Amino acid sequence: MRFLPVPGRTMPADGGGLVLVLNAGSSSLKFAGFAAMPEGPEPRFGGQVEGIGAAPHLVARNAAGEVLADHRWDGGDAPANHAEALGVIVRGLDQALQGEAILAIGHRVVHGGTDFAAPLRIDDAAMAALDRLVPLAPLHQPHNLVGIRAAAAHFPGVPQVACFDTAFHRTQSWAAETYALPPRFYDQGIRRYGFHGLSYEYISRRIAAEDAALGAGRLVVAHLGNGASLCAIEGGRSRASTMGFTALDGIPMGTRSGQIDPGVVLHMIDALGMTTAEVTRLLYNGSGLKGLSGVSQDVRQIEAAGTEAAGRALEHFAFRVRREIGAMAASIGGIDALVFTAGIGENAHGLRARICAGLEFLGITLDPARNAANAAEISAAGAAVRVLVRRTDEEGMIARHTLDLLRAG
Repeated sequence: MRFLPVPGRTMPADGGGLVLVLNAGSSSLKFAGFAAMPEGPEPRFGGQVEGIGAAPHLVARNAAGEVLADHRWDGGDAPANHAEALGVIVRGLDQALQGEAILAIGHRVVHGGTDFAAPLRIDDAAMAALDRLVPLAPLHQPHNLVGIRAAAAHFPGVPQVACFDTAFHRTQSWAAETYALPPRFYDQGIRRYGFHGLSYEYISRRIAAEDAALGAGRLVVAHLGNGASLCAIEGGRSRASTMGFTALDGIPMGTRSGQIDPGVVLHMIDALGMTTAEVTRLLYNGSGLKGLSGVSQDVRQIEAAGTEAAGRALEHFAFRVRREIGAMAASIGGIDALVFTAGIGENAHGLRARICAGLEFLGITLDPARNAANAAEISAAGAAVRVLVRRTDEEGMIARHTLDLLRAG
């Protein structure tokens, strides 16, 4: 597996090197390289291996969008797990970068618990602490840590930095974080953490850079992808999120149930005789859009199916997102802009229309033509609330945090 050379050295003569970013999901491994420029990280290349464990497909592009590699496996040499996928990526990049130095490696780590509210340099003690958080994010945390260990083995001595999806939400109040349980449980760390924080941080910063007044205002951001949640942001700070103790809470997702009455779980165990492992697999891997539709977690495939179950899956998803938009707006006393991001949010115009239908009372009205074109602003002319579509960049956010921490020593 070979990558084409990454064209065009953009390194300054008085320094240089790359920050490598790894973002391990449940069945994918995204990667990106950023030049360590004085003004901040500059994208050089990026890509992902998706379908790990099933039908792996690697795509890599340079910053101009030109394809460096595009490969599908159909034989026994396919990467079977994240460590093997990283090996493929690293070998390809070793050839493509022609000896360019890797200064540091930044990793997305889903759960930081109560101890980690900012990016940190990874050492043995940090890894031990992150291992203890695996039960709180079983679908993601193990893959994040595999990526860290695999990178450490291939790049010995290169600084590695963990950037946490939970960190952005540590500005929430006690009332927003706590569950209605005796205080000892909160003290033990059983609280609402929120996730997708790197995406929300990027969107918040981007909106503020585009429009300072809007960035200082009240945003409801809908990160809608295979994993999905919403966040209420006021003045650039997280005030509420639909996700809680784990990344299972909130709105329905690709394969995750989202919010469910705890009594249903007790009923499954006590009355239906399901084991905790069976319930875990159901709620994490067999529910959400996939479970409801009986087709797929991919909205494009669900829309194309045209079955009654597929239609109901989309109807339920839109209803739950619409309901949570209202809840997020209530948590910050109103809404100045609704921002859609991530794979569904950026591309599924039909589902965006379903979600926004009925939100006129909040001042949300779409322009159908602009929405169908996936325009950057899809609200109707004169609407009280701006509705925006923005591409998120978790990898860019990780690169910035990693470079900042590296330069701070």
